[in-house]
Amino acid sequence: MSFAGLWVVFSLSFVMSLSGALMPGPMLTYTIASTMRADRRGWLMGARVVLGHAALEGVLLCGLVLGVVEFLREPIAAKIIGVVGALLLAYMGIGLIREALRGREMQLGSAGSSEPGRESGREPAGNERRLHPSVAGALVSMSNPYFWIWWITIGSAFLMRFDVTLQRWQALVAFFLGHELGDFGWYTLVSSALHLGRKSIPRTATTLILGGCGVVIIGFGAWLGISPFLGR
Repeated sequence: MSFAGLWVVFSLSFVMSLSGALMPGPMLTYTIASTMRADRRGWLMGARVVLGHAALEGVLLCGLVLGVVEFLREPIAAKIIGVVGALLLAYMGIGLIREALRGREMQLGSAGSSEPGRESGREPAGNERRLHPSVAGALVSMSNPYFWIWWITIGSAFLMRFDVTLQRWQALVAFFLGHELGDFGWYTLVSSALHLGRKSIPRTATTLILGGCGVVIIGFGAWLGISPFLGR
């Protein structure tokens, strides 16, 4: 495949990815929440979340070119993914709300305390059990049935249109790099902007944002779990 052809595949894949990344969804909401609660290197949170998302997409992309994911086209697959995904997102959303409430309680307690280490309004990091951002990125993506639907419809159509196969591995690499760079660019921009501006955000607002993200993720989960059962 010529360089011009590879550039077309890369560019179109980048634009397709960016158009999807700009749409609000569970992964964007989780990225915002993770950045707001990160003590250090919060600006990297978007890239770390997308890393797990990219790993999942790499496996799925290989499955598509090998033709081993046809079962995802079955209606029952969307229903199973929707229900399991709804439960997972509900679990993660409840965790965010609990963390926001715990942070609020500690903030109120520290207002009348002079004990060192209480000013931050946080528990020691060792007492917190959190998923690694990359693992969470993969799980959040996996829990969204529309992630799978996009790949078996739009993604598959793109691969066929440009004859992206294992034999034409240069086109496969160009497609994957373009797609993932769109995600990495946008989510890194979001987390960097949030991290740099976090110092100017009141602590109460941070708590509300974290709790709000939890509610939104639960809402996404409920919608994603119910929608596959609704008539088209």
